[in-house]
Amino acid sequence: MSWPAKQSIPKNGTAAKQMHHGEREQMIIPFKRSVLARLFDWKPFSRLTIAGKILVGYAVLVVLTVTVVSYVLISLSNINRLSRSIVSVNIPGDTAAGRLVEALLAQNTYEKKYLILGRQELSHLYWERAKEFGTNLEKLKRVGQAGDLPLEAIERLHARYGDLYLEMTGYVRRGRIAAAEELSNGDMSNVVERLLELIRSIPPKLRASRDEQMRMIDSATRSTLRTTILLCTLSTVFSIFASLLVTLYIASSLRKLKNAAAHVAEGDFEYGSQLHAEDEIGDLDRAFDRMRARLKKLEEMYRDASPLTRLPGGIAIEQNIQGRLDRREPIALCVMDIDNFKSVNDRYGYARGNEVIIETARIIDLATKQHGTPTDFVGHIGGDDFVAITSPERVQFVCDAIIAQFDGKAPQYYSGEDRRNGYISGKSRLGVEMNFPLMTISIAVVTNQQRRFSNPLEMSAVAIELKEYAKTFPRSLYVVDKRRS
Repeated sequence: MSWPAKQSIPKNGTAAKQMHHGEREQMIIPFKRSVLARLFDWKPFSRLTIAGKILVGYAVLVVLTVTVVSYVLISLSNINRLSRSIVSVNIPGDTAAGRLVEALLAQNTYEKKYLILGRQELSHLYWERAKEFGTNLEKLKRVGQAGDLPLEAIERLHARYGDLYLEMTGYVRRGRIAAAEELSNGDMSNVVERLLELIRSIPPKLRASRDEQMRMIDSATRSTLRTTILLCTLSTVFSIFASLLVTLYIASSLRKLKNAAAHVAEGDFEYGSQLHAEDEIGDLDRAFDRMRARLKKLEEMYRDASPLTRLPGGIAIEQNIQGRLDRREPIALCVMDIDNFKSVNDRYGYARGNEVIIETARIIDLATKQHGTPTDFVGHIGGDDFVAITSPERVQFVCDAIIAQFDGKAPQYYSGEDRRNGYISGKSRLGVEMNFPLMTISIAVVTNQQRRFSNPLEMSAVAIELKEYAKTFPRSLYVVDKRRS
């Protein structure tokens, strides 16, 4: 026993890296194929039709697209809500706060002028400005952030300021100017200052809220952009994966079928595609397997077919007979021989003889198809010997049709003189001059209705015996074996 020689290990680092890289490739490729094979053989996937697989691929694309669009729409809606808040709350609130200050200062001005002049139209202007103050205060309440703003305190103080104004105007009408001045410069001034303080605190709060909302919009915009890019990337990847999966499945299945067809074309009828799909490709594969089995059977049947008539030869004939005997089917074996065929060959040549053989094969095949059963079989043993296998019930019709058509065609292969004479002058196999009648056909029929046969040789032996008996008659006829076992 000899040991295997040691393999030299490459010392060069590059060579070692190349070797490891090649090993990794050899490991990765089978791994990818095995993963795809498991996925293709996965029951839920394999049971889908091709249209179903394509629809699943599109469904994945649609779901991912809807997810991306929904997320973008929700994010844009949130950004739009924040933007509307700035437009509908902060800006109007800032404007209303400025007008509150204007209205309050105008009230304070008219209050002082009334204290000095005491004219009634100044009081009217004061209340007009008070009304304007109330209108802008209501606008601030409607902007939606009343809870964050001191609007209730402003409203109470403004109402207090109106009450004090009424008290002051009463002092003026009664001529108590000193009391009116004291009230105006005291409590009323304090209320106005407090109101201004509260009102002027509103714009900073609104600006702070606006800045916070702007930061939220910026953050939401950035987050939406990043997430949208991520979702679009994932959607693209999954869509490509789903499309490639369906494409690779169809391409792989067709490649396997193509490979199997190439093997069958080379005569390897045992090679299968090994597909396990339950879709249209699976149906095609099963049809291919049936075709492969049928081709294998036909290959075996016609392996020894006659090159002249293209009919199956001896091996196929024996297999057909044996199969029917094994299945215990009723069978009628017809063994046929052309009488006086050699004389035609000798007189007119082998080309004419080949024409007779081809025409006889056509007659037998046509008669069997027209008067037999769909499972009937026609074979060419060789030379001028033929076989037809039919059912006992149809054998009479088949034989009658063969004889009638053969007797009608046979005279056409003779010259006019030979037809008129009804014979051909020639030499026998022993070299003796003699007259040979026109061609006829003898048919020996053997059935398994009254006799039992175990193999084709037994049936053919009886058929040969009967055929020799049928050839003793000077005309075309068929002889049926009616003997019992």
